[in-house]
Amino acid sequence: MPNDLEPTWRALANPIRREMLDRLREGPLPTGELVLAFPDLSRFAVMQHLGVLEEGGLVVTHKFGRVRMNCLNVVPLRQISERWMSHYEALWADELIDLKRRLETDPERERRAEQPGTAGLSPRRTTPKPRRTRSVDHARSTPTRKPAPKTGHPRHA
Repeated sequence: MPNDLEPTWRALANPIRREMLDRLREGPLPTGELVLAFPDLSRFAVMQHLGVLEEGGLVVTHKFGRVRMNCLNVVPLRQISERWMSHYEALWADELIDLKRRLETDPERERRAEQPGTAGLSPRRTTPKPRRTRSVDHARSTPTRKPAPKTGHPRHA
């Protein structure tokens, strides 16, 4: 199967190029404005990114004298959507419909829903389990000691 969308995927793989597409979504921009929008990139780097976007069919350029206008072309994005995303959307829609159907026909769920206060939820423990802290356990298991009787020794006086 020939993959005619490969250049489009390559163009979309870079976050800078995706940001350029986001800017072009608002309308056509001259190359000079795109260069100003990316101050960390040289004019040459911006032109290279635009070239990759053109190869991917995502940007169409028009020259007006010395000004080069860059326009977004959404057709390849639509092709990707139809080829890849719509296929999986249908799969998920079918799965969700099947899940809904199973939940609606689950007799156990209906029985739980009839019980007061459960709202169809699974039963769970309502009384808390008593907790013991280490200090309480330690006090119960340690015998109490009586103080040693005082002797007449000067250190204990």
